[in-house]
Amino acid sequence: MKDFAGTPGTLTGLFLRIMQCVFAALTISCVSSTKDFFSFTAFCYLIASMGLQVVWSFGLAILDAYALIKKKVLHNPGLVSLFVVGDWVTATLALAAASASAGITVLYFNDLGHCHFGRECGRFQLSVAFAFFSWITIAISSLIMLWLLAAG
Repeated sequence: MKDFAGTPGTLTGLFLRIMQCVFAALTISCVSSTKDFFSFTAFCYLIASMGLQVVWSFGLAILDAYALIKKKVLHNPGLVSLFVVGDWVTATLALAAASASAGITVLYFNDLGHCHFGRECGRFQLSVAFAFFSWITIAISSLIMLWLLAAG
């Protein structure tokens, strides 16, 4: 299998996993710091999706760090297949949650012309931005994993 940037056990792969985890955690913290997020199902779904993303990315970041320390290669076809499936599932969930939350944010806060949630409007919008940043890093990782599997 080829060894290129973003593959498991490289510094760029570790960086991508850490950024996925950080953006997902920031999304959760922005949404959960509001008192009315549970009023919107999309934001509850966003928290659930980003929670799964934090667990998945943190686990793979630890695995990448271990591989870097021990100088191991994580290019086993079975392991890469697991990474591909996990990354694509979490990427799909993250995009769906971010898009649903963005739709609710635009509907309530822009299209209806007002926001009666005060400071929470900015937090909701910031959480959607962080969710899309998380999805971008997940999409990059999932494409790299698919490419690595195809190159195998």
